[in-house]
Amino acid sequence: MKKVLSIAVSAAIAFGGYLAYTTVDSNTAIVTAAKKTYAGTTFVAGMGGHFAKADITIDPNNAADPISVANLDRVIIGDSHTHPTHDPRIDVNDNSVMFWSTYKLDNGKMHIGKTDLKTGKIIKDVALDPDKRAPGEKGPIYCASGQTKVSYLPVFMGSEAFIDVFSKKTLEHKHRVFISDLGYKEGSYIFLHGTNSHDMKKFILTMTMKGDDGKLNGKIDFVMVDLPALEKGKLKVLARSSYTGEPGKTITFREYFSPDDTLIFQSAADRFLLLDAKTLKVVDEKITQPMGENHDAMPTPDGKYAILTLRSNDTQSCDIEGKPIQDKKITDGVLMVYDVDAKKLIGKTKSVCFDCHKGMGLGDKSAVLCGLDTNFKK
Repeated sequence: MKKVLSIAVSAAIAFGGYLAYTTVDSNTAIVTAAKKTYAGTTFVAGMGGHFAKADITIDPNNAADPISVANLDRVIIGDSHTHPTHDPRIDVNDNSVMFWSTYKLDNGKMHIGKTDLKTGKIIKDVALDPDKRAPGEKGPIYCASGQTKVSYLPVFMGSEAFIDVFSKKTLEHKHRVFISDLGYKEGSYIFLHGTNSHDMKKFILTMTMKGDDGKLNGKIDFVMVDLPALEKGKLKVLARSSYTGEPGKTITFREYFSPDDTLIFQSAADRFLLLDAKTLKVVDEKITQPMGENHDAMPTPDGKYAILTLRSNDTQSCDIEGKPIQDKKITDGVLMVYDVDAKKLIGKTKSVCFDCHKGMGLGDKSAVLCGLDTNFKK
């Protein structure tokens, strides 16, 4: 009997450790299961020719401060003159390999490459001549990307916009597909982005439209295309939709599919959008300003939460000794958490740039982030 009682008490203690009490009102208390925590190493693209590397933990039970950052480091691919980047893409076949592309020309060349994440060393760096239809001299070049098992597909966000297809093994260029094939005329849009679904059957394309006056009118076009066809250099449309936000402020950037491919987590500058991946209709939207400008959104492995990258313009600058510079604020790269079930942004933002910059005596310099990719621990 004592043995049975002992087991029962042990089970009760273990079960009690799994539960947390939440007060509904002053007279009622309910028991709720503790929410799962997530940990991993995230790589955040920066304009300084490197990726911020950080060990992150997401603890939704801590609603006020759900994300923590530790062991902040860098993965260097060049410098701000040669390899400013927006695009990390971890290989689905081998998570120790990350593909990347560059945002600006380097002496008239575009770069795509891959890095060994275990050593931080570049495996291969390929310099490419710009396309005559998209010289890239005055505007951005690559930002977003997708992949298949054998191909890496960086997306050119300048004009004219296109999707490239490279062999993952050799980085040999296979195809270049312009979105003019979808009926988009040069000058009618800006900032093409896109990525693949996890089943590698679909590829979402997003672009911000311009009005007749040439200004951004807040309209966003979403186009879903067939990924196997795209990998062969063809565009086969599966679905289309559009959305209208605020002119000049709502601008789509990078995105991710949910792990089950039913949702799309879409960054949109002044806001974050959650899309139904079948209809491409917006099912939720959250304004991210004044916390920061949203440039990417990546879900956790179970799709219950998402990490948003934001450019925050409210960080206090400091001098080389770490003392605040009066009346001067700089841009910092920060992360924020979105709760999918609750449909809300939760807690504080967390910097992945400033502490490193400050430690290098660069506390008076802005840090401009963009995309992220993460190796989550299983």
